[in-house]
Amino acid sequence: MSGKLFVVGTPIGNLGDMTYRGVETLESVDFICAEDTRVTLKLLNHFEIKKPLVSLHEHTSKQICEGIVARIESGENCAVVSDAGMPCISDPGADLIKMCVERGIPIEVVPGPTAMASAVALSNISSARFAFEGFLSVTKKQRFEHLRSVAKDPHTLVFYEAPHKLTATLEDMLEYLGDRKISICRELTKVHEEVIRTTISEAIKYYETVNPKGEFVLVVEGCKAEENEANLTLEQAAEQAKKLIDGGMKPSEACKEAAKMTGYKKSEIYAAVLGEE
Repeated sequence: MSGKLFVVGTPIGNLGDMTYRGVETLESVDFICAEDTRVTLKLLNHFEIKKPLVSLHEHTSKQICEGIVARIESGENCAVVSDAGMPCISDPGADLIKMCVERGIPIEVVPGPTAMASAVALSNISSARFAFEGFLSVTKKQRFEHLRSVAKDPHTLVFYEAPHKLTATLEDMLEYLGDRKISICRELTKVHEEVIRTTISEAIKYYETVNPKGEFVLVVEGCKAEENEANLTLEQAAEQAKKLIDGGMKPSEACKEAAKMTGYKKSEIYAAVLGEE
């Protein structure tokens, strides 16, 4: 008889947020899959839980995942956790879920804290409908394409970001999304928790003198109905094309994409780009 996979949410910073059911589940399973076994070991030691740990991160081979699934199919119960929050969301646990679903293995969720929902609740920006966008790519081309794809989305946008990339991300957001309201949530539930409710341009100014530290959740106001990219000047359209070119896109392709975004003709933008060089 097959065992079961338990998807267990863990605290995003404060160990006091671990649920009773979460502790009971980790105590009951045969083994635990963890994103970083060192981080999970601290959690287990805090609750005096001793269980075998299996590393499950973004570089985990398919062979190791197959081994985990085989153990569950043989009757063992397994819990999958991330370093913080709900596993399998912007997390390597998603691959394990997929494999278990394909094999017909029962899966049970044990809810826990999530940084994105906590940040939206604190943001003072509309929480009626929001889109979780995860981390932006470190590759410029993909990064710009991602921001461009959500520029007209009316829903509140939620991003995760690391401290060393925060300033660049804010500058890119100003370029592609415009100067919107933003809530910058840092180190949620931890000792140095901080929420800054401001605008993107003011946030950029703030971090000119303040060194970003900790993990960030960025909650950004959605596109307002009255906003229209066709109101951009030709020079601004050319600047968007140049950004795409700087990110590795071919000039012709960049001008074509900028034309889609702004309403100007590709030839007009191409001529403006050449004129600025």
